[in-house]
Amino acid sequence: MKLYSDNALAKILDRDIFHQISDVADTLGVECYVVGGYVRDIFLERPSCDIDVVVVGSGIEVATELKKRLGRKAHLSVFKNFGTAQVKIKNASGTAGEALEVEFVGARKESYSHDSRKPIVENGTLEDDQNRRDFTINAMAICLNSKRFGQLVDPFNGIADLEDGIIATPLDPEITFSDDPLRMMRCIRFATQLNFRIEDETFEALQRMAQRIKIVSGERIEVELNKIIMSPHPSIGFDYLQRSGLLQIILPELSALDIVEKREGRAHKNNFNHTLEVLENVTASSKTTEWALFLRWAALLHDIGKTKSKRWEPGIGWTFHNHNIIGAKMVPTIFRRLKLPMGAEMKYVQKMVDLHMRPQAIADSEVTDSAVRRLLNDAGDDIDDLMTLCEADITSKNEVKKKMFLENFRMVREKLADLKEKDYKRLLQPVIDGNEIMELFNLKPSREVGVLKQYLKDAVLDNKVENEHEPLMQLLMQKAAQMGLSMQEQ
Repeated sequence: MKLYSDNALAKILDRDIFHQISDVADTLGVECYVVGGYVRDIFLERPSCDIDVVVVGSGIEVATELKKRLGRKAHLSVFKNFGTAQVKIKNASGTAGEALEVEFVGARKESYSHDSRKPIVENGTLEDDQNRRDFTINAMAICLNSKRFGQLVDPFNGIADLEDGIIATPLDPEITFSDDPLRMMRCIRFATQLNFRIEDETFEALQRMAQRIKIVSGERIEVELNKIIMSPHPSIGFDYLQRSGLLQIILPELSALDIVEKREGRAHKNNFNHTLEVLENVTASSKTTEWALFLRWAALLHDIGKTKSKRWEPGIGWTFHNHNIIGAKMVPTIFRRLKLPMGAEMKYVQKMVDLHMRPQAIADSEVTDSAVRRLLNDAGDDIDDLMTLCEADITSKNEVKKKMFLENFRMVREKLADLKEKDYKRLLQPVIDGNEIMELFNLKPSREVGVLKQYLKDAVLDNKVENEHEPLMQLLMQKAAQMGLSMQEQ
């Protein structure tokens, strides 16, 4: 991390937008500072197009005057109830597609009641505004007024915490987290995204104040969880969530996996630690796609059924039979509680959790065409993500065993690739469908139709016959005769 002098900061801020804001502030006779994440990211050398500006006075007035000067290339939004305004500037630096969003707010001080995250807000000084910030690394400000342009105001030594990689609160962390409990999630999120350490006193306050998270809405928690999950190393965040006591409250099904039981000298593995390994493996191997977030959610939830399915069987040891099925049934409840989307995304995660044992079961024995065809039929277009999850699930420290599984998975992938190349959707769906069956035997939708459809599908999936009309018709007639059904006379 670079440390900059005030002169160097002035050069970094040598952009037209900052000089425009500076001129407006000087004209209106108010102090004006760029604050928060934009300042932090200057020192971390991370690009950002979102700028927060604090005005010791009316932020709305400064924003309104800036909009007048920028004319049609800027759009102004005013939020009087919150005392804020946003100026959105297209192509602020002349670069195609780049846009800046500058948020203006008056300096303020806040006080809270115990049962609400909504503060009582009063006009305040820059010092008041910095005191209310969540973390020292977000409490730095750079002056934009011409006489002090580029001057850093850092009362809590956020620069030192950035240099040392520490997350700490400006004031007493217990008060900070009690005032706004969402800051506990943000604390862990920043530590995860930046790979920083949470300062000891701050972490101890997290542990003491964990129960306060209950007043925060599921939607707010979901946003922070998703940011943690999409971090380069999300296991950092979930380790902090577990050790702080927050995970037991917001995702108890996952927290419950953090246990090892031992009987007759035999212990099962810690399934929480295993889950974090799987999450890291998926993060390292999966591409950034529209489903990347929910593939990571699937990794996080793939073993949640193990707590309910765990049994001690004398002579065998610990078993977790059907934990995938039990876990899949738990997914909707979790998604609903955390306000995660209940549509295709939830069903995708549910499918991944349900099927995550299948490739391993295939790889455990001979990799047969029939088993691979059935797997592809059930996984459909999500088969590649399922294989990524299953390969990530191999966390054995036995290198020989691990190598064997991965080699078998390679064989499974080869067979899957061959099927997909041959147009698996056409190959795996019998050419005789339910409508034709009903017409042949003069049936309405019924159990008999379902039995006949499944019989033909099983034959195709097991590769007993070619998926062609004549051989399938012969099988259909044999099965229908066994069921006492006869063809409708033509």
